[in-house]
Amino acid sequence: MARKSGLGKGLEALIPGDSLTAGQDSVLQVPVERIVPNPQQPRLEMNEDDLQELAASIQEHGILQPLVVSRTDAAGEYTLIAGERRLRAARLAGLRTVPVIVRTASEQQRLELALIENVQRADLSPLETAAAYNMLAEDFGLSHEDIARRVGKSRVAVTNALRLLKLAPKARQALEKGLISEGHARALLGLNLPAAQESALATVIKNELNVRQTEELVRKLNGQRPERKPAPAPAPEVTDLEERLQQRLGTRVNLKPSKKGGRVIIHYYSDEDLESLLNHLLREE
Repeated sequence: MARKSGLGKGLEALIPGDSLTAGQDSVLQVPVERIVPNPQQPRLEMNEDDLQELAASIQEHGILQPLVVSRTDAAGEYTLIAGERRLRAARLAGLRTVPVIVRTASEQQRLELALIENVQRADLSPLETAAAYNMLAEDFGLSHEDIARRVGKSRVAVTNALRLLKLAPKARQALEKGLISEGHARALLGLNLPAAQESALATVIKNELNVRQTEELVRKLNGQRPERKPAPAPAPEVTDLEERLQQRLGTRVNLKPSKKGGRVIIHYYSDEDLESLLNHLLREE
């Protein structure tokens, strides 16, 4: 299986291939208690049911893809780079050792690789992703474009994710709990004051507003006029009649048909135009 590009210089060398053959990376069996969590792991929570399912699979088939680790200063101890779910599930399954590949990685590379592994599998929540992007930006001085290139996302996606960190506390909690979607959250960011965001949030949750309705609510709270729907195009026969009347009268004419009758609107642009129209319409045969 081909890997996604955009992993950043040096990161591809840290990621094991999908299959291992003789002469490639050596796979070691390491006691699970000798592997410490990645301090840069962006993922904060994991679904317990998913972990139990993975643990059952590991009991039946074993770990099919080795974890990636780096050595620590302590003898015989390793820091996890990639494979957080597999490690937790292996512990649940009662495994004493797990297969690993040892890599040399900097602190930044450990964060990038953990982020890439989770983001590309869509395992991170929107706020976890935003926090990881923010760490790359703040701790390692990466621009939004640098981050996007490393994780294989667009710059706009990275910027939009980082904006979520500006949500009011209650809005962030609602997003974390799944009470609102990421689309709702981005709409609420249209309100600058945290109090305004939280007030709008209460309305969204109470009335079960969808994203479009939330955007409309934010526009109203900002004093913007609601977007008007474009008028439907007139029927071809109406357009034809308008053109015939315009040619006959020499001015703009609009037909407004309704269920019962309708209106004919004749435009004039000066007193002379009005007089000419009256003479044309009122003259006796």
